[in-house]
Order: sequence, then structure tokens, then C-alpha cells
Amino acid sequence: MRVMRGIFIGLAALAAACTGGNEARQAGAPAMGGKSLAPVADAALTPAELGLFRPLPARTDRDGQPATEAQIALGRTLYYETVLSQGHDVSCNSCHPLNGYGADGRRVSFGHKGQQGSRNAPTVYNAAAQVAQFWDGRAPDVEAQAKGPILNPAEMGMPDSAAVLAHLRGSASYRAAFAAAFPGEASPVTYDNVGRAIGAFERGLMTPSRWDAYLHGDSSALTGQERRGAKTFVAAGCTACHAGALAGGQMFQKAGAAAPWPSAADSGRYAVTHRASDLFVFKVPTLRNVEMTGPYFSDGSVASLDSAIAMMGRYQLGLTLTTPQITDIHAWLRTLTGTIPVPYVAQPPLPVRAF
Repeated sequence: MRVMRGIFIGLAALAAACTGGNEARQAGAPAMGGKSLAPVADAALTPAELGLFRPLPARTDRDGQPATEAQIALGRTLYYETVLSQGHDVSCNSCHPLNGYGADGRRVSFGHKGQQGSRNAPTVYNAAAQVAQFWDGRAPDVEAQAKGPILNPAEMGMPDSAAVLAHLRGSASYRAAFAAAFPGEASPVTYDNVGRAIGAFERGLMTPSRWDAYLHGDSSALTGQERRGAKTFVAAGCTACHAGALAGGQMFQKAGAAAPWPSAADSGRYAVTHRASDLFVFKVPTLRNVEMTGPYFSDGSVASLDSAIAMMGRYQLGLTLTTPQITDIHAWLRTLTGTIPVPYVAQPPLPVRAF
């Protein structure tokens, strides 16, 4: 669904309230209704607080079965392959650029013939460790997710899987690559194997950060403000949804759990399950690399991370966070910005087209 003009007006007003410069705000006073949160001390996280999180794994393999190098190599090539789109001009990397933390920075992405999508494109980094894929969780894993955009008329626009396979089977390079990736299969160039290969590659898109160093015991990895931000994040109750290795990505939650969310244009998971209880329910996103992957929320309507933090406090937790608290949480979120695995994501030479 398109985001209605009225939503932008409401969010613009809210953003102004979150970032306004009046004297009360400068003093750290609340800007809108809701319970206040007492300031926390600048101290190391307690074992209980640390126990809410986990370091990132090096990879997230499917069902405990490691991918082969041939599968990863094929998936890497397919990730950059524009021949998977109807106009031969869009690839997975178009909307999820790997040199830009896996998100294109747009409110919504542009696909086949310049069509706009209906939801903000989330990052692919660390995504394989999530409970499900897409904002509404309609794909159970990255293998299934990879097959969706290729056939979406507004994204990559291929008419059907047969058209995809015709292009791939017409390439001697791809026939050999699929045979190496899936040995023993009589006809390895299948649409399921397209998803399996891309998934094998994406399962290695992990971005460890300073936060992981801290979780591994390096107390010097965080500054005092960053530690205070982490403790504020925990004290506010954010870890009810944003915990674990990904600081999120492990559950579904209603947008507006504490107060009605200002945007009601997207029905969320309801469109998948048709259950009334899933109305306005979305997969909780990971906060890994969140500072680098705005704009925020499923409609991409909020550009400022500080505004997004304030909104989450208000509408999800019923809290009015002060300016210093928002600033501290932002500082901690910055420690979740990880290192892009440059050699792993480097674009390989693409096979010469046979058409």
C-alpha cells in the first residue's frame, strides 16, 4: 500500500516534537505524554543485562548444514546478476547494496520500469539469523525470500520461474556453476536452487561490531556514554523485543503496542494470515547497523534515528524519553554498526550473456 499524505503530516509533526529546540527540550524535559524513565548510572552492564544479548555468529547455516564454497560462489554471482530481472537492469544488489550496509537509503525502492515498492527495503546483513523474512514474515528463510522479488511485478518483474531458468540454462557458465554447486542432481538449474544459492551467500553476510567485542569481555570497547545508552535501552524495556545476537529479528510485534501507531496504512502480517490478531503486526527488525540503514519503519517515513527512538518509546513502551536518554541510546546503537566483509561481498565477474 502507498503511504497516505496524512501520515506524512502526522509524522512530520511528531518528528518536530522529537527534535525541537525549545528550552524545555534542551533541559532534557519530556516533549510528549507518557511515563518518564529515571536516568541510569554510567556503569558496566551487569551479568543479567549482558545475558539479554549474544555475540553474532560467523555464519548462520541452514539447519546446521554448512554451505559449500561452490554454492556460496554461485549465490554471490546471482546476487549481482541483472539477468534475473525482466529489464536486465535490476539485481538483488540494486535495492540491497552490499557496499551500503545492505539498504539503499530510500523510503521505498525502485524496481522494474522504475516502479516504487510499497515497503522500505530492510538490510540483508545479518538477516539470515532472523525468525522470518520480509516485514510481514511471509518467507520462512532467506532461501525462500530470495525467490520472491525476482517474480514480483514491481521489483524484478520476471513473468515466471520458467523465464528465469531459460536465461540461466542458456549460459554455459551458469550450467557449470549450478552443476558444481549441486552435484549429483540430474537437472541442477532449478528455481529452488536459485534460492538455495543466494541463501548460501547471504548466510555469510554477518557484521560483527564493537558491541560484540564488549560482549566477548573487552570492557574498553564501549565509552561511558555508550554503556549508559545500553543500560537505558534495557531499563526502558526495549529488550522485550530487541535482544539476542541481532538485538531484534526474533519475533513479531504490533505497531502501537502502548499507544495507537500514527500510521495505519499497512495492515502488516494480517495480509499474510488474515487473522484479526495480526492487524498492524510486523516482524521486529534487527538493530544491527541501524544507524546506517535508515529511513526507518516499514514505510520508511522517518529519516531521523533520534525521532525513531522517541517514537518507539512513546508508541511501543508508553514512555517519554528525554533528549539525553535518546542521545545515549543512539550512542549505544552506533556500537552495533559493524564491519562490512569487503572480500566476501566483492562483485565477481558475471557470465557473458548468450542472448
